[in-house]
Amino acid sequence: QVQLVESGGGLVQAGGSLRLSCVASGRTFSSSVLAWFRQAPGKGRDFVAAINWSGGTIYYADSVKGRFTISRDNAKNTAYLQMNSPKPEDTANYYCAAGSLYMQRDQRWYDYWGQGTQVTVSS
Repeated sequence: QVQLVESGGGLVQAGGSLRLSCVASGRTFSSSVLAWFRQAPGKGRDFVAAINWSGGTIYYADSVKGRFTISRDNAKNTAYLQMNSPKPEDTANYYCAAGSLYMQRDQRWYDYWGQGTQVTVSS
């Protein structure tokens, strides 16, 4: 059974920092794109960042570019999202996604999802 488990969410002050982790189990995702999406209350799920298998290709949403950094450790089957200088508008439930072989911003391309971790940014 494939599982993605996110952790690291919580309450952070605007301008602070937070690191989210996503551990995959049940199969290896070393050849898969790993991505982060987020969903704010009352809104749809939005793309945040994606990283290819080698880490050599990375996409970011314009809203987080320059503040967030996605990375991965294939030996640990883990993806990370370093959130620097978060803003109140970054408050959302953050989801890890896997399963796409190609870099995609559309959530429909991803087969596996975590349960989400809540990030709340206070002003």
